[in-house]
Amino acid sequence: QVQFVEPGGGLVQPGGSLRLSCAASGFTLDYYVIAWFRQAPGKERELVAAITNGGSTNYADSVKGRFTISRDNSKNMVYLQKSSLKPEDTAVYYCNTNPIIKIRGMDYWGKGTLGTVSS
Repeated sequence: QVQFVEPGGGLVQPGGSLRLSCAASGFTLDYYVIAWFRQAPGKERELVAAITNGGSTNYADSVKGRFTISRDNSKNMVYLQKSSLKPEDTAVYYCNTNPIIKIRGMDYWGKGTLGTVSS
């Protein structure tokens, strides 16, 4: 059964750092581009960062230079190191394959984790 579990959210002050982790199961990570997405209140979900199996990365302009995505295929884990956080980084963060993994023809998403940046 495909599953993404994304613990690691929480409250952080502006300028702070936080590391998110994502445990993927039910499929082999090696074959996929993996990404972090986020959805801020009242906004659509957006791609934040992605990483290929070979380690090539790309980032949304809004997080470039502040966020770092990484993966550990041996553990089926994906990480997002967030630094120099801003209040506008407040969102629910999700990991997923890119393109989005489908189950019975429908996009599958985990529960995500809320990251709040506030003083």
